[in-house]
Amino acid sequence: MEPYLNKEQTEAQQKAQVLIEALPYIQKFNRKIIVVKYGGSAMSDEELQRSVIQDVTLLKLVGFKPIIVHGGGKAISSWVKKSGKEAKFINGLRVTDAETCEIAEMVLGSVSKKLVSMVEELGIRAIGISGKDGNLLHVQKKYADGQDIGFVGEVTDVDPKILFDMLENDYLPIVAPLGMDDDFNTYNINADEAAKQLEEALAVIATTDDVFATKERKVKQARAKLRLAPRK
Repeated sequence: MEPYLNKEQTEAQQKAQVLIEALPYIQKFNRKIIVVKYGGSAMSDEELQRSVIQDVTLLKLVGFKPIIVHGGGKAISSWVKKSGKEAKFINGLRVTDAETCEIAEMVLGSVSKKLVSMVEELGIRAIGISGKDGNLLHVQKKYADGQDIGFVGEVTDVDPKILFDMLENDYLPIVAPLGMDDDFNTYNINADEAAKQLEEALAVIATTDDVFATKERKVKQARAKLRLAPRK
């Protein structure tokens, strides 16, 4: 006859079993850099936000080196509307005049600070930066089928030194997708592109074996491998 376990003991036993089954993956990717693109539906629900952040901080706690690249599309559109402007897109890219770019920078900064707070609440040190900091993301003007869409940037160069410095000092970097051009103008960057460019730059500098890059679709795979609770 098996001994009776109360709720707390059962939960502790389940968590221990999860970690035991995850050990092969933890060992394989220990001390590896993970680029996590965080956006879309994962940002629209408070409970889902916390669930995703808990998953990412768990990866940090078991030895991974996650870097979060976040978007802010819906929130930016909401603030653009509040300002009396109408959001306009061409081929999925936001038409961004100077005022809209200022709104985007404000919103992305606010999102970054919120994510930092959520991570810090879980006992992990985090720092929010943008691609402007340390010349992380250098850009040029991006066009949509030859059309000028304003201050939308296309990444031309990545200098990840600031990220390596943060990781070396045990911080979890949270990156807002903004960059600057040769004239130090600020540009909004598609978060997927920013994450992809960081993945490629880190792979080149740290070698492919040192980088396990993931986007939203791969977060589900990571959860499955770590047997984390499924998210709705």
